Amino acid sequence: MADRPPHTDGAVGAEPPAVDPFADQSPPETTAVRQGEQLDWPAIERHLRAELPDDLVGAGPFTVDQFPNGAANLTYLIAFGDRELVLRRPPFGTLAPGAHDMKREYKVLSNLWSQFDRAPRAYLFCDDHDVAGADFFVMERRRGEVVRGIIPESMRHHDRVGHRIGIALIDAMAEFHLLDPDACGLGDLGRPDGFMNRQVGGWRKRWDLVADPGWDETMVALHGRLEASTPPAQRVSLVHNDLKLDNCMFDPADPDRVTAFFDWDMTTLGDPLADLGTLLNYWPDPGDPDEVRRASHDGMGRMGLPTRAEVSARYGEQTGLDVSLAGWYEAFAQWKTAVVVQQLHHRWLAGDSTDERMETIADTIPLLAATADRLLDDLGI
Repeated sequence: MADRPPHTDGAVGAEPPAVDPFADQSPPETTAVRQGEQLDWPAIERHLRAELPDDLVGAGPFTVDQFPNGAANLTYLIAFGDRELVLRRPPFGTLAPGAHDMKREYKVLSNLWSQFDRAPRAYLFCDDHDVAGADFFVMERRRGEVVRGIIPESMRHHDRVGHRIGIALIDAMAEFHLLDPDACGLGDLGRPDGFMNRQVGGWRKRWDLVADPGWDETMVALHGRLEASTPPAQRVSLVHNDLKLDNCMFDPADPDRVTAFFDWDMTTLGDPLADLGTLLNYWPDPGDPDEVRRASHDGMGRMGLPTRAEVSARYGEQTGLDVSLAGWYEAFAQWKTAVVVQQLHHRWLAGDSTDERMETIADTIPLLAATADRLLDDLGI
């Protein structure tokens, strides 16, 4: 497990170079562990060899790499010889209340996999902080392609591949929302009554903990608009709370079906349109102004993805839900994302993150807030 130079992406919020979505620029799936994000690997190895079933622990040497492309939870590829698993734990430093809940993610994935095959199976949860410094869990490793602004080379031969992966994600999200939480063993995962009201109130409290004085007035005013116009839920569903294109995986031979969703630590019971709003929040559109980077990765806007209107319409067709107020959920997601990027920047300022992308990530707050305002204006709210 020799250290190698840490991997860093370009700073979020900086002016990006133009990206050809079919160019050979896909980031590596794994790298050496970033400086400052090493764990007590001997302690972890001892614990896992003692607690995991024999069929999950090979006789070979224990090795570790890191999945570097996320922005919050720390995710590592661990292996016992050729037997690979994934370990997830929260980031270092002070955490926002209710965030990075490894116990919740373990509960979801140790139950959901048998009812929804896009959910990786979780095998072990540990709350002994002497092992890894925080709660962590271990789950199966899935293989496939994650699309992050670049169409992977293995998928470029497919016709209309961008449109097809977009439709596949919408359909998988709809299938997930139509699951019976009780049948999945997750009927007690949350309190669905008043879900969106608590979301709006809870994210305001998170903003107050890390607020940038320069944007406090704007963010508080947006909160007031959202609070006064929160729609009632049409149904109770499992809600992932972070669904976007780069949180799912595809079999390169089949762009018409998502094979895995990731990052389940905020999953709960509530209003499924919250997930639609999150997806729209990160989704580019041909009608977006040039200065608006409406995507989780530069390059998404040139993939040929479905438009946001197509996303909403397809989701409504698949679920039978009324999507006429999708713009409200999209506005909430824009505002919530502004809170999240400020949290990430605040952790960097406090020295709790060594990820260089976090230095400038809060530069996106003005654009996110302006987009949320415009979406609410369009609804007459």
